[in-house]
Amino acid sequence: MVGIAGSAMSQSRHNTNAPIDFAAQSIELQDRANRAILSGGVRITQANMTLTAARVTVSYTGQVIDGSPSVSRFDASGGVTVTRPDQTARAQYGVYDIKRRVITMLGGVTLTQGGNTVSGGRMTINLDTGRASIDGSGVGTTRAPDGSVVRSGGRVTGRFTVPKRD
Repeated sequence: MVGIAGSAMSQSRHNTNAPIDFAAQSIELQDRANRAILSGGVRITQANMTLTAARVTVSYTGQVIDGSPSVSRFDASGGVTVTRPDQTARAQYGVYDIKRRVITMLGGVTLTQGGNTVSGGRMTINLDTGRASIDGSGVGTTRAPDGSVVRSGGRVTGRFTVPKRD
């Protein structure tokens, strides 16, 4: 995000050391490939942040069976939503790189905080600094504040609310 968007829509720091809980309709362990596939109404929660999607691939090191796996990354697809107490981000795809403490969302990204909305093609959230940036990359579609599809040519669009003045 640029200028005012950076300060108006920045995120607070996130506790990346908190335990990660998950729920899904099914899980497929692929221990030799060091991954698990969660599908069907996937919900992942860490501290006060929740990620929901239709499908999430969990990458880890170590072995699940007779070991102690260490999760390194989540790759989410299908209506990805990341929520925090005061913000909601939506996109077609999302990647949570736990080692780097970065979430990247791609395709029709929309970030909403209060009455403020910013949309673009790709968003990156640094969970250590709380800073979110959105660019107009051509992945997916960009939507105007009223929900209509915008052929933005790689532009970021948005709407900021103005405090009511007496």
